[in-house]
Amino acid sequence: MEWGIIDRYAKSLIKEAGHKIRVSFFNQIDIDSKSSANDLVTNIDREIEQFFISRIKRDFPNHRILGEEGFGDDVQTLAGVVWMLDPIDGTMNFIHQKRNFAISLGIYADGVGMLGYIYDVMRDDFYHAVKDGGAYFNDERLPQLEITPLADAVIGINASWVAPNSFVDNEKIIELIKTCRGTRSYGSAALELAYVSSGRLDAYMSMRLSPWDIAGGIVIAQEVGAVATNMKGDIPHLLGQDTFIVARPGLHQDIVTNYIHLKQ
Repeated sequence: MEWGIIDRYAKSLIKEAGHKIRVSFFNQIDIDSKSSANDLVTNIDREIEQFFISRIKRDFPNHRILGEEGFGDDVQTLAGVVWMLDPIDGTMNFIHQKRNFAISLGIYADGVGMLGYIYDVMRDDFYHAVKDGGAYFNDERLPQLEITPLADAVIGINASWVAPNSFVDNEKIIELIKTCRGTRSYGSAALELAYVSSGRLDAYMSMRLSPWDIAGGIVIAQEVGAVATNMKGDIPHLLGQDTFIVARPGLHQDIVTNYIHLKQ
């Protein structure tokens, strides 16, 4: 497999898709809900996913595509080459803020992440990585992450964690929040993964994410030494939803061991 060719192709495709998204703000955006009133999708999400699929199927007909909006393949295994795509990660931000959303893409071969991309469309910030080739922010190589103690850490986490929930002991999460330096919530898992990889955040955690949310970001994060797992400390499930945490080395183990008490 010539990964250099696929890498250049994917970057060009993502930039073209980003342009289409920016242009879309001049046109009518139709908004629907999916699983709940807060799980939003627009005609632009669907159109951008269809754009990716038409190009990939034309140029790489043997590759399969796992996309959030369901226009790709029925992917039941990770055998072969699989593209995992979220055309707009952070749709609520896309609708309400017209910023703070990203294109997220991971390309995997037999379950191994080979290429990862997160494109902050409105800022034109591009995070990308090739397995064993380093991670980059635009054209600048990202350094390896250093160990940061929890007391100095800024963690990406949303407010639902501190309320009683069916996933984790919220009292331990409150203790975590009181112990760390601060918390942030950006509304896009892909961007928060990118921020951990680039040192803007020290950790990010979520109760439930899908493969297309994290596939690209995991490749990038691993290239700078971040640790990405589910809340049990295992490899995240890439054929369905799972809990998720990514953090600097050392900090990841501290959070998982001392502050995450799963209820199931």
